[in-house]
Amino acid sequence: MRVLVLLALLLVASPLRAAERLHVVASFSILGDFVRTVGGDRVNVTTLVGPDSDVHVYTPAPSDAKRIADAKLVIVNGLGLEGWLPRLVQSSGAKAQVVTASAGITPLKLGSAADPHAWQSVPNAKVYVTDIAKALVAADPDDADVFRARARAYLDKLDALDREVREAVAKPPPERRKVISTHDAFGYFASEYGVQFIAPLGVSTETEPSARDIAGIIGQIKAARIPAVFLENISDDRLIRRIAAETGAKVGGTLISDGLTGEKGPAPTYIDMVRHNIKALTSALDH
Repeated sequence: MRVLVLLALLLVASPLRAAERLHVVASFSILGDFVRTVGGDRVNVTTLVGPDSDVHVYTPAPSDAKRIADAKLVIVNGLGLEGWLPRLVQSSGAKAQVVTASAGITPLKLGSAADPHAWQSVPNAKVYVTDIAKALVAADPDDADVFRARARAYLDKLDALDREVREAVAKPPPERRKVISTHDAFGYFASEYGVQFIAPLGVSTETEPSARDIAGIIGQIKAARIPAVFLENISDDRLIRRIAAETGAKVGGTLISDGLTGEKGPAPTYIDMVRHNIKALTSALDH
């Protein structure tokens, strides 16, 4: 009898088998991290655009349609980020619910387009996490308490992270809080935390700056005495290195913008990404 009781307890305590978990597809690595953090071992997460990859220019593989067809939830950013995704969902014949994780966020505008990089503000990341938690609860009510508890714990960590960012950014004097990055991925960070970003590429890495754009930025760096330019983990670095060479601004390091790094990189999670970015920014702007 005792053996049977022990076996029953082991079965209850053991992690859910993959077949029993809620199958979720996330469009790119940052959303994948949010889903894994809230879902824990109750979810099986597949990420379409992997680490260090550029969601703007992603070309779906045939296997992606199969992944979506097998999913119960598809978590997307929205705001025009995944232009390739609606056709992929349609071609997959999926019955999965598509959840827009940025729902409830007021988008910033860049010209006529919405800026899709809303996760770069930690308060916005809390909206993503809340939206994802609600979607998981609706899809798997039996595990609702687990999802809610994990979301609450993560939201507390994000509150602490937000305070960390504000304290770090307050250290450099306001006139030095200006940087150049490859493309306009940091508008929400700039708006939330008071750092000015200037980017030769637009909101998407698909755009190419003209010689006139580059000359204008070089003039702006010199006139405003912008202290640092930054590379991005998803972008070709030649343009930024050229701008640095022509202006004397130093390359302040690499910012993580649209995709996390692999496990062995500096930013395998969202919290790692934000900490990496504030450390790179403040160390460059302090000196």
